Amino acid sequence: MKRRLWTREEMILAFNLYLKMPFGKMHSRNPQIIELANLIGRSANSVALRLVNYASCDPILQDRGISGMVGGKSQCQPFWNEFIENREGLVYESEKILAQYQHTDIETKFRQELLDIPESLKGKTRIREVKTRVNQNVFRQIILANYDGKCGLTGIDLPELLVASHIIPWKDDKENRLNPENGICLSSLFDKAFDCGLISFNNDSKVLFSERLEKNVGKEYFETYFIPVRDKQLTKPMKYHPNTDFLEWHRDCVFNK
Repeated sequence: MKRRLWTREEMILAFNLYLKMPFGKMHSRNPQIIELANLIGRSANSVALRLVNYASCDPILQDRGISGMVGGKSQCQPFWNEFIENREGLVYESEKILAQYQHTDIETKFRQELLDIPESLKGKTRIREVKTRVNQNVFRQIILANYDGKCGLTGIDLPELLVASHIIPWKDDKENRLNPENGICLSSLFDKAFDCGLISFNNDSKVLFSERLEKNVGKEYFETYFIPVRDKQLTKPMKYHPNTDFLEWHRDCVFNK
């Protein structure tokens, strides 16, 4: 019996799932893998193998000594390269394909994320705004999965209180908007503190307090919320560590400003 070749759509859907999943969970018993396998009419084992093939293309995992399975690397590498060259384009395309396989469309699937887009927005302007919102949602999924659904400082695991914090903000670095190394999972309080430059992280991912924040020593809220994380190191991510160049940018451009 002739083996069915993977289509471009199937390869992109597998890559979409790869981005959202820690390496240690890429096995055929994972419900997310089973769900995708059912959508595309393949076995869970074949999807799991494809994800591990993608791992062999991932330079971040290679730096950690994780080689993945190189047998299918030649098939996966072009999609990895496409992602590096055009992250926003490929991520959005992958979500459109996924919506189609789920018998819906992108605007229906992401209805909640798109609620505040004005009805008056039409044509290319609306498409651009929808694309931004969809990609931001995917970035959130990637970052929360990378920190096992918990704040990297406090361990809070309520999704409603978690933010996929960009180290370099979305507006300041188009190339790295969807780079998993440009994200940290933080609870709302610490996301805001990070965004305002009240806290930052050194290259070992340990918390730094700004001079503005330190002036509040002795206040009840400081003792309650900030003292417990003083000099604390971020939880070790499951796949992607914060890029030290991005952390340096944050210290130089946001921290203590």
